[in-house]
Amino acid sequence: MTFNFRLTHLVAALAIALPLAANANVILDGYKAQAKQENAAFKDFTVAAGQKLYTTVGPNQLSCSSCHTDSPKNEGKHAKTNKAIDPLAPSVNPKRFSDLAQVEKWFKRNCNDALGRACTTQEKGDFMTYVLSVK
Repeated sequence: MTFNFRLTHLVAALAIALPLAANANVILDGYKAQAKQENAAFKDFTVAAGQKLYTTVGPNQLSCSSCHTDSPKNEGKHAKTNKAIDPLAPSVNPKRFSDLAQVEKWFKRNCNDALGRACTTQEKGDFMTYVLSVK
């Protein structure tokens, strides 16, 4: 009986998480299409470039890792308010990168805070590629 109960919960969790993960891929595919329109030489996004962006310290002396920790799998804390931030990696937080409007809202806000400017499509795609690779 316990086995069936746990198996049921696992199946339910996967049923919820898989569509959310698929949404992240749809959003990333949208960035790929946009990057191809912006740059005919575009090939693909890379984990290495996304990881570099994650740790890049901008003019405000902030990086993504300032709030999200060295690992996107960890719970973070806002650098100024100390408010808890859920993990960034969809592997531990399936809700991340599941809604395009939310993704764009946070890119706009956080790129400006950390880098002092808007992120490019290339940077958004590289960043998502990195965070999606974190298992």
